[in-house]
Amino acid sequence: MHTVARSRAFTRALSLSSLFIVGAACLPAAMAQTYPAKPVRSVAPYSPGSGPDAVMRILGERLTRNWGQQLVIDNKPGASGFIAIGDAKRAAPDGYTVLQVDNTHMALQPHVFKQLPYDPLKDFEPVAPVYFTNFFVVVAANSPWNNVGDLIKAAKAAPGGITYGSWGIGSVAHVGAAMLEAATDTKMVHVPFKDMGNVYTSVATGDIQWAFGSAATAGPMYQARKVKFLALAAPKRLPGYADVPTVGEAGGPAGFEVKTWVGLFAPVGTPKAAIEKINADVGKVLASAEVKERLATFGFEPYIGPPGELTKAIERDSRTFGEIVKRARISLD
Repeated sequence: MHTVARSRAFTRALSLSSLFIVGAACLPAAMAQTYPAKPVRSVAPYSPGSGPDAVMRILGERLTRNWGQQLVIDNKPGASGFIAIGDAKRAAPDGYTVLQVDNTHMALQPHVFKQLPYDPLKDFEPVAPVYFTNFFVVVAANSPWNNVGDLIKAAKAAPGGITYGSWGIGSVAHVGAAMLEAATDTKMVHVPFKDMGNVYTSVATGDIQWAFGSAATAGPMYQARKVKFLALAAPKRLPGYADVPTVGEAGGPAGFEVKTWVGLFAPVGTPKAAIEKINADVGKVLASAEVKERLATFGFEPYIGPPGELTKAIERDSRTFGEIVKRARISLD
């Protein structure tokens, strides 16, 4: 009698356990079907009207339409991105907060700050790559240099006599120039600016001799014929600027590349179903001809891939940046 009772109890418990397992397995699928059920907030360290902000608003407009829920852009610029990153880090990991940042925040800053208030890999989950942009070598329109080979010859002839600008110590433009110095065995002088726009004005007037700049940041000065682009630090030429050679084609180091990528991240512990949904929907938007065309006006190229692509990009860039930062002794604290 006791044996039969125990057997029935065991069967009942096993059935309940099976129901729990099946139910739990269905949760991600159920969430994917109903997500998002309320507005999603995108926190960003960029000012309204900046390139990354403009791209996020292009994405947001289309994702809002597709989801039936609004993607709210929450701009929190300043403090090297720490304000926005800290906000996202503290947010509930429920799929309703994403963080838009770039490789400066996730791969470079860990090397230039001894104490960082976040860990790119431990505090955040990668969600979706968004876009990347490579940098041009920008000189004054009347510069005697016509290619990167000319710049390198001048730097070798006058060690410490060539100046280049960037929008701050530890910026991608600063570290990119240090990469060029390392690749060409030259030594040049870095002149940091507080305002990015002043970098290219100073190049045009000859106050500094060159700088790295993107199509979005230096393009207007290029279109006005106040500066010229010697080369693009990329593996291939950029559509829309097909007459500008790569650094390798212009007498510089072969395969030399300096770029920024932008991606979306979420607080660690965010449900996988939400991440997969955002990734898939962002990828579809970026693959559309209309959005590709809009991004091209900034010189940006869609960066489409699974969440793990961002992890690989962080690890790859971190190795590169780490070596250069150590060699050039770049520090922000």
